[in-house]
Amino acid sequence: MAVAEADLAVGPARPRVSWTPYVLILPTVAFLAVFFIYPMVQAVWLGVSDPQTGALTWQHFRRMSGDLYFRGAIRYTLTITLLAVPLQVALGLAIALLVNLRFRGHTMFLYLTALPIGISDLAAGLIWLSIFTERGYLNSALLRVGVVRDPVLFLTIERPDWLVGAVVITEIWRATAIVMVILLAGLQLIPKDYQETASVFGAGRAQTLRHVILPLLRPSLQTALIIRTILAFQLFGTVVVLAGRQIPVLAGEAYFWYSLYRSPNVASAYALLILVSSATVTWLYLRLLRIREEEARV
Repeated sequence: MAVAEADLAVGPARPRVSWTPYVLILPTVAFLAVFFIYPMVQAVWLGVSDPQTGALTWQHFRRMSGDLYFRGAIRYTLTITLLAVPLQVALGLAIALLVNLRFRGHTMFLYLTALPIGISDLAAGLIWLSIFTERGYLNSALLRVGVVRDPVLFLTIERPDWLVGAVVITEIWRATAIVMVILLAGLQLIPKDYQETASVFGAGRAQTLRHVILPLLRPSLQTALIIRTILAFQLFGTVVVLAGRQIPVLAGEAYFWYSLYRSPNVASAYALLILVSSATVTWLYLRLLRIREEEARV
């Protein structure tokens, strides 16, 4: 009787805590802490602190805004982003819809269109440099068929619009595959019942795409837009190969201030500007393309 009363006084046993989930995510947390969180905190501190006294200061942002290339870097970064990202999303959506039809040979077509995923921006820039340069493949083809008599200078500071166009074409070729893969995964998650129901009620392909597929594809579109816009703000290798510093961009200026001018503080100010711009655009996408709970349950 005394033993039973003692057991009642102690109460029910607490459930044992399983440490397995915490152990499994520990490598990921450590990776993020070492390679993302710590560098980001260090960049923030370098951007807002005086290198001599360690006091908080805005002098690095003033030097950044007074830089000769600052306004051009903002202008060209936004121009390339506004041109490349919508075209990548439209082309990626078209390819994803085509592959989703599962026509004969669609697997091979998918592999061919997805090949640029494995190519870095620097390598892509070198590939298209061999096409657009004065003695490149494009000029050789134009001369061979007699379209032009002399090589055309596509990559020249006298035509900055052509330089921007070359960068945009290279980025579309290189990064559209990322958008296509994301949207194709989203398309394959949409049940066929919705499209069949729309067909029964007399909806055509255009109506089904507009009123059925695109609303259900909104989460994938949101993800693709966020990823591509953030990466567009970080564009550097392609621009340096094709245009050098004739087309300044924000990521390029951060690199030049760090390596050429030996000023990590101003480079960190550029990095913080890219970070704030990326966060702002992500917030806008999440607000404009937000998904209601009722739509998410569908």
